[in-house]
Amino acid sequence: MKGLFTPTALKPRAADITPDFLRGMGVRAVLLDVDNTIAGYASHEPLPGAVEWARGLEKAGLRVVIVSNNYKKRVGPFAERFGLPFISFAIKPLPFGYWKARRMLRLPCRDCVIIGDQIFTDIVGANLCGMRSVLLEPIELETGFTFRLRRYFERGLRAKLREKL
Repeated sequence: MKGLFTPTALKPRAADITPDFLRGMGVRAVLLDVDNTIAGYASHEPLPGAVEWARGLEKAGLRVVIVSNNYKKRVGPFAERFGLPFISFAIKPLPFGYWKARRMLRLPCRDCVIIGDQIFTDIVGANLCGMRSVLLEPIELETGFTFRLRRYFERGLRAKLREKL
C-alpha cells in the first residue's frame, strides 16, 4: 500500500499527460483541479493550450470533470470555457467532492484520476477515496500564509517523491 502523501505519478504540467498515459493507469475519467493546474492561481484565463488539451482527453474517450476547492464564482467560468461539468467548494482532501464527481461520472473511484498540484489536498483526497492521482508542479507560488506553509512542508515530500517515482 502506498503512503497517504504519495501520488500515482508525477508530471511537470497537465499538458504532459496524454490519453495513452491515462489509459495505461487504467482510468476512464479525469478529475481536474483549476488553480495552478490549468490556470495560474490568480489568473482568470486558462493556460495556453489547456482547453485544447482537455478536449483532446474527451476526444480520446476519457470523461473529464473539474473539481476545485474554490468557489463557484471562480470555477464556473473555467468550466464554461472548457465546456465541462464542475464541482466547486469540494473541500479537498475530504472525500465528499471526489465522491460527488464519481457519482456524476457513474464510475467507481478506481476508474478515476485526480490531476492537481497540491499534495495535502489533491493527493491526500485521492488516496483517501481510492482514486489514482497525478501530482503536477505548481504553475506559480501562492502568496497567502496557509499556501506558503503547505508549500514549505511539500518541498521535502516532493524531493523524496522525485527520487521514488
